[in-house]
Amino acid sequence: MELFVIIVFVIGYLAITLEHNLKVDKLIPALAMMAVSWAIISLGHLEVFEVNAELHKLVPTHVEEILLHHLGKTSEILVFLIGAMTIVEIIDYFNGFSTIKSFVKTKSKVRLLWIFSFLAFILSAIIDNLTATIVLITILRKIITKREDRLWFAGLIIIAANAGGAWSPIGDVTTTMLWIGNKVTTVNLIKYLFIPSLFSMIVPSFIASKMQAFKGNIEDIEVENENDIDKYSSVMLYLGLGAIMFVPIFKTITHLPPYVGMMLSLSVVAIFAEIFSNRRISLTNIDQESDFEAHHSPVHKSLAGIEMPSILFFLGILLAVAALESLGILFHFAESLNKTIPMLGTEPSITGYNVSDLVVMILGVASAIIDNVPLVAASIGMFADPIDSPLWHFIAFAAGTGGSMLIIGSAAGVVAMGMERINFFWYFKKISWLALVGFLVGSAVFMIMRTIL
Repeated sequence: MELFVIIVFVIGYLAITLEHNLKVDKLIPALAMMAVSWAIISLGHLEVFEVNAELHKLVPTHVEEILLHHLGKTSEILVFLIGAMTIVEIIDYFNGFSTIKSFVKTKSKVRLLWIFSFLAFILSAIIDNLTATIVLITILRKIITKREDRLWFAGLIIIAANAGGAWSPIGDVTTTMLWIGNKVTTVNLIKYLFIPSLFSMIVPSFIASKMQAFKGNIEDIEVENENDIDKYSSVMLYLGLGAIMFVPIFKTITHLPPYVGMMLSLSVVAIFAEIFSNRRISLTNIDQESDFEAHHSPVHKSLAGIEMPSILFFLGILLAVAALESLGILFHFAESLNKTIPMLGTEPSITGYNVSDLVVMILGVASAIIDNVPLVAASIGMFADPIDSPLWHFIAFAAGTGGSMLIIGSAAGVVAMGMERINFFWYFKKISWLALVGFLVGSAVFMIMRTIL
């Protein structure tokens, strides 16, 4: 019966990977494989286990208990993401991201490249790489009118955004999963991954700056219409970003799960959003339009704008991987990897087990081909290394930056592909090799830092 669960997972995984070919949203096979997998476990009365990380062994348990356990862990991630998405939508409601455009005061393509690369690197660490990519490409459209030029900038934004998301606990879904799963801590994640991630952004940007595509100047920059700028836009931008950055601090101080801090941050941002929204309506000039706006809270509108398909996809894929973990399949697969793959420059973990750097780098390359969320979810169930083990830091880096090697390898790449209609093969020929160089350089820097720190 375990074989049937594996078959269901493989079929569902293929359907997710071939989403664009099948023209079926990936949340559908994700939810289906999750439900069918657990149904097989229940109907087949299969024995389920909980992984004891300290003893590195499987402990028998009941289906209801282990499913509730995994649902709780998954819900922590989903509630956290819903809170972060809502804050970002509130910022956008007040057109807060228009403030970022004021930083751009040059027509030089090379300077613009560095400005957008660093903005993507920093912004993605705060509001996640997907949202940062959407924001920056939207701004890019207002600055560069020639689409051929924008494609090159969009490609480097993808690389920089994925690099920036790797070193922050809230910068990428996979890194957030490791953080909430108590595999990494905020301080050590930044300590070990900031510099490797910086190199994986700087090196491709430096090489690109020497290429013909980034020579010369752009045409006249489009001027922002003052009527489109809300007087509270900059306030809401800094308030929202500050609220999201407060979450790791809250977790460190209180030792509570991150979603609690995110809900507190959301409540604070929502309070100011309601206050500012009421002030936008003139009490002396009540007309039909302002009366309509008065009855529509910015918080309600922002909640309606979050990506629920993404939330449901994460629910399906995480619980589907949890089914494999509960059967002990991932645990035994990890042990077989330790025995069959040669160890390359790794040190024994506290548990006495080793994991090859080669395995993690293969995971990074694989994340460019298939979704990195189930890959990282599987690695969490496979390995029992302690919190802040170099293994978890390297997985966070590899899964985050490896996805840049193909346009479909990351959420940032997929959204950029949709916004600018980037051709898969154009990206493969022009950008993929830059992402690969950044990935390899960043990996080398990480390995050097791991031996020094």
